[in-house]
Amino acid sequence: MSSVVVSEVGDVSLKDLPLDNWMASLPKALWDIPLCNLSIPGSHNAITYCLDKNDRSPVDLRQPDMLQKLDKYMKPLIRPFVYKWAIAQECSVKEQLDGGVRYCDLRIAHRPNDSSNDLYFYHGVYTTITVETVLKEIREWLDMHHKEVVILSFSHFLGLNPELHNMLISTIKNVFIAKLCPKSEPVTLRNLWSKGLQVIISYEHNIANCHPELWSHIPYWWANKCKAEALIEEFERRKQNGRPGGFFVTGINLTEDLKYICSHPTESLKDMVMSTYPTLLAWVKEQRPGSNTGSINIIAGDFVTESQFVPTVIALNEKLLKRTS
Repeated sequence: MSSVVVSEVGDVSLKDLPLDNWMASLPKALWDIPLCNLSIPGSHNAITYCLDKNDRSPVDLRQPDMLQKLDKYMKPLIRPFVYKWAIAQECSVKEQLDGGVRYCDLRIAHRPNDSSNDLYFYHGVYTTITVETVLKEIREWLDMHHKEVVILSFSHFLGLNPELHNMLISTIKNVFIAKLCPKSEPVTLRNLWSKGLQVIISYEHNIANCHPELWSHIPYWWANKCKAEALIEEFERRKQNGRPGGFFVTGINLTEDLKYICSHPTESLKDMVMSTYPTLLAWVKEQRPGSNTGSINIIAGDFVTESQFVPTVIALNEKLLKRTS
């Protein structure tokens, strides 16, 4: 396993750190900076690599009524389009973590007409893998990477009642146990390492107020644009008003609309994303982490392991280091 450690600014570029252990390999000068002021790579719609392709699996209930009707009566024609535009990551969660991802966007759902209490992820359609299975995979990975810290953002909660929320929270606690970071804890690498804390849970529901292990929802800047230039323009506008306090996400994930899909019938979300990454990463390279107005924190994207996205985001932390001649 890689074990490069940067002790001085000039030794190794942060872009060249081992991606599976990049936090452990950061220079000491960054160990006391709050994680909300570091640059952290994230995965948008992290668990979409295992969407259920069984025709009996419904599209999720938040899709437009028209799409649900078309899918019901014209499934062989409609379903391939749904998959092409719903898959945002092709690598498993462990592969994403090995690839440097430290923030995961997790959209939780209970399947309609499912008599069990099993919870899944969803984006367009539901996943084949359960939430508990993925959380255990993350726990296993963390057990092998003691100095890496992950931020898991639970949101959307399609079809969850209070009982299912309580069950999910119990599962989170049972899986991660002592690795969970309380929201009262100072979140610097040095402090988290000293206490064996590796997991920060963001929970987009007011029930989080009742649990010290659950952090409130982390703001996610979503531009809702299908063109890279329009997305960049939107984020530059928002930056002028200052960054949120604490953790926040800048999502460079593009959003297709019906017009775009119809005008690009042979393409997929991956085609759209990969064609725009050069423009998006050029903008990312210009960003600066920290607490100042216009600073960034977590940057999330699609197909994050298939470009230079992760090393580019990690390398932004060099801007926090004091340059000495």
